[in-house]
This record gives sequence, C-alpha cells and structure tokens, in this order.
Amino acid sequence: MTLAFWCVLIAALLPYLLIGVAKIGVRGFDNRRPRDWYAQASGFRKRAVWAQQNSFEIFPFFAAAVIIAHLAGAEQSTTDALAIGFVASRIAYAISYLADLHLLRSLVWTAGIACCIALFVVSV
Repeated sequence: MTLAFWCVLIAALLPYLLIGVAKIGVRGFDNRRPRDWYAQASGFRKRAVWAQQNSFEIFPFFAAAVIIAHLAGAEQSTTDALAIGFVASRIAYAISYLADLHLLRSLVWTAGIACCIALFVVSV
C-alpha cells in the first residue's frame, strides 16, 4: 500500500475525529437525535461540526485524485508528496477552524484544493 493510499485513509477518518472534538465533554448529548444537538451547538463545537461537514465534502475529490494518479502511472513520490500535503492542509484547516482563524482556514483550504488539482495534473 502506498503512502498516498494511507493518506486517503487518514483523510477518511478526519471527519470522525472532528465530530469527536465537538462532542468531547458534552453533557446532555442525545444520540437518538444527534443532528438536533449539532444544530444547537455553539463556539468551537459548532465550528468542529462545520469542519466535519467540509471534510466529508472534499474527501471524494481527494480520493479520486489519488486513485486516478495511481492508475495513470504518475510518479509515486510526487503522488505521495501531494497526498501528504493535502492531509497536512486538512489538519491545519481543522485547527484553524476550531481556533476561528478564518483567513488562515481559507488559505489552507485553498492549499488542499491545489493538491487535489495537482494530483490530476501529474496524471497527464
């Protein structure tokens, strides 16, 4: 299994880590109606929910980009580097979202998208 494929696994698990951050230390969380609680969350908990949602949204693009790069025979070291860059950007994105650093969040979001696009470009 390539390093890039491991990065796909890490990216797939990040949303679950983020929702765990939202729930940590919460009293009164109703697991029968979790989306009601998510809608009423505030502060860093709400931002963790939003970061989770964005992580689910970007994941298919990233996973497809890695798989296509692999199938197209892109240089593995380049594919690995771009996949690591994506995961690093998503971790920075989550941290900046939780810390309410909106400009940094937008910058690292852009870096993550750029890594995905670059995966397609190196596949040519």
